[in-house]
Amino acid sequence: MSADVEGYREYVTARLDPLRRTAYLLCGDWHTADDLVSTALVKLLRHWRRVSRMDNIDAYVRRTLLRAWLDERRRPWRREASWAQVPDVPVPAGGANRVTEGSDQTVDRLAILALLAELPPRRRAVLVLRFFCDLSVEETAEEMGCSPGTVKSQTARAIESLRARLARPAVVSEGVRNDG
Repeated sequence: MSADVEGYREYVTARLDPLRRTAYLLCGDWHTADDLVSTALVKLLRHWRRVSRMDNIDAYVRRTLLRAWLDERRRPWRREASWAQVPDVPVPAGGANRVTEGSDQTVDRLAILALLAELPPRRRAVLVLRFFCDLSVEETAEEMGCSPGTVKSQTARAIESLRARLARPAVVSEGVRNDG
């Protein structure tokens, strides 16, 4: 087996979990996240000889992952919407009056993921790259192929949108939209 493939295996073994988490934050679905990571890793293997000589392999893979997600969002079946009944609110274990700190964190995490899911793809991508991947404005601009000013404005608009959604009162609707 060539040294190139061994280097690829070592890289993928070390970076697979962070890539899956990043993909999940982008798309909000573990199955789609796995598909995105698979697509990105196939592209990485195809160009591994060239990419392995780069200074920042992670940046290349993140960009590939981001592009795969944006391409996936453009596919026709992603524009279909399904509606379902709103599920009953689960009762916390141990009774309705007992809420643990862990369940509060889970509720907060689920609320944040739901709010992220409502954002347009580029705004969601900016937030994930800036605050989860901890990239600078310039690095995020390079990853997304846009100017730093665009990153700043998209970040500001995304945060403003999240704040507005957090401030709105919870409204129970007839159905839930599921974009996949």
